[in-house]
Amino acid sequence: MAKMIHSMIRVLDEARSVAFYGKAFGLSVADRVDFETFTLIYLSSAETGFELELTVNKGRTEPYDLGNAYGHLAVSVEEVTVERERLSKLGLKPGQLVELNRDGKLFGLFFFVTDPDGYKIEVLQRHGRFL
Repeated sequence: MAKMIHSMIRVLDEARSVAFYGKAFGLSVADRVDFETFTLIYLSSAETGFELELTVNKGRTEPYDLGNAYGHLAVSVEEVTVERERLSKLGLKPGQLVELNRDGKLFGLFFFVTDPDGYKIEVLQRHGRFL
């Protein structure tokens, strides 16, 4: 059976993106592979084997157009309100806390934060299917 191992996003500035994901989610560089026209940076944490691959295309100066197909990345945390406050204190401007209910029961408690390239990251309370 297939195992999900990473998701890739294109970023404009390696240092800026590595700093954001380190500060926001505790991800650090697991590997960095340099090619002639691009560089791949794999970010991970000790908590999960899943990685975020940042692709930096050399010579690119214009921000990427995210289009209308991109949805979001998602992470889960123990205490979403504490995490939202932490990110706010770091100046990362998290969005409003949203409570999503279904059939009178909590389905999800979450907020979004945006990375330096405009990618949305959903931060979910560990609950139900979001463990």
